[in-house]
Amino acid sequence: MLMSGNDYRESLRRYQPRVYVDGRQIESVADEPALAPGINGVALTYDYALREQFRAVMRAEVGAVGASDVNRMIAIPASSQDLLNKLEAVRLVCQETGCAQRYLGGDALSAIWQSAHRIDAERNTGYVPRLRAYIERVYAKDLTLGVAMTDAKGDRNLRPYRQPNPDAYLHIAERRADGIVLSGVKAIVTSAPYVHEFLVMPCRNMSEHDGDFSVCCAVPVDAPGLTIVARPAGRPGEKAAKFSAKYGQSTGVLMFDQVFVPWERVFLAGEWEHAGPLVYDYTAHHRQTCIAARAGFGDLLIGAGALMTEANAIDLDRADNLREQMVELIKIVEGFYACGVAASVYNKIDKVAGVAVPEPVFANIGKLLLATQIYDMQRLAHEVSGGLIVTLPGPDEDHNPATAGRISEVLTARSDVPYEKRIAVARFIEDLTASYQAGWNSEISLHGGGSPAAMKKEIFRRYPIAEKVELVANLLDRGILADAKKRIALGRQPGRCCAQGCGASDR
Repeated sequence: MLMSGNDYRESLRRYQPRVYVDGRQIESVADEPALAPGINGVALTYDYALREQFRAVMRAEVGAVGASDVNRMIAIPASSQDLLNKLEAVRLVCQETGCAQRYLGGDALSAIWQSAHRIDAERNTGYVPRLRAYIERVYAKDLTLGVAMTDAKGDRNLRPYRQPNPDAYLHIAERRADGIVLSGVKAIVTSAPYVHEFLVMPCRNMSEHDGDFSVCCAVPVDAPGLTIVARPAGRPGEKAAKFSAKYGQSTGVLMFDQVFVPWERVFLAGEWEHAGPLVYDYTAHHRQTCIAARAGFGDLLIGAGALMTEANAIDLDRADNLREQMVELIKIVEGFYACGVAASVYNKIDKVAGVAVPEPVFANIGKLLLATQIYDMQRLAHEVSGGLIVTLPGPDEDHNPATAGRISEVLTARSDVPYEKRIAVARFIEDLTASYQAGWNSEISLHGGGSPAAMKKEIFRRYPIAEKVELVANLLDRGILADAKKRIALGRQPGRCCAQGCGASDR
């Protein structure tokens, strides 16, 4: 059953999570002004799925569990078309909200579904029927799922099992006949206060000593013992926040204090060798989706930049310098989006799980491009918009009888564009590119879904460098080395020598 945005808001009132924002406990998440911009963003994913003109991209059939009319944000893709539709759906929602947030849950379900099939095939653990029942429930109730993946990590020179404080990594503190008990922390959890449930996942490769830290399960947002410490979503209540007062996202730290999880909600519990592959699967799905999210945000910058030049009485057809900056901005946005399209088209089907997996090299290149070029996107928006976006008087002056009239006279650029409209666009661009929220957007673009270093490592691990070496060696007659076996070894990059790839040595 598909919910509406209002249904979603009402559903949040049936939960009683322990949430703190800005040092105070929140009584009702659904009614909290500090979280409203984030809830508005997620609510739009529900409303768009009910609009008939968006049906093709916003709804999906998930044959793996026999479900139809599933919201695309949480659907498991089975084909290249599913992946392309997911890109379009996420970009569509982000063109209004800046970030759809909810798609993280779908990316996680896809990776966990793959993982459950692998583990069951190897160990006959019974995770697949458990997970199937859980996914059927998620789809039936149209839930929003948060992803609790990143651990606090503690001393990064030490593996999880060697941490002085074991709670630096979320771990299984106790195994019982009816389930497991979790202790520890998960950080940087998108939408944490206003999801229905969390999908807990490992965040790295594990060693045989890290079995208790190798855990994946589903936890309700209001599970006893779980505390969420979050930040406000966007810039709620700020008059100058023309965008982020309406749409934003909160992130939170999850503190698990002896949180019980029944076995039917557990999908990985100690199978340490499967932690890394689960992470790799998730990053392939999630980085492809992140590309669409930032493309939607880029569409906002392109549109706002063009509106600002118009309000400044500048004709882009004649202003060569500004037109070049606009083309550069378009090139960046469509360039990394094209990587998302390529990752979808050149996908690989996990035949056991029936999941379409984005091609990881293209997915990681696209995410790396957007992560590092988000700053260029903002700079280009500044160049085409001019300095007015940061030199305007505050919004209270718009209604100050002593100043408003004169300001509107001198700051009007075109007779057919009223002062109010010019200033509204300027403040919109300031909000997106030159405010606290703009810095937050940059940081989350850079590190959300993995740091640039992680993406570079994955690109190098996955890219067939050996094939390129062999290509050139064959053109050099006998090659650089007479021994063909040595030549192949020389060209092989880390991670290509085996199916699992190479991990860091145990310290």
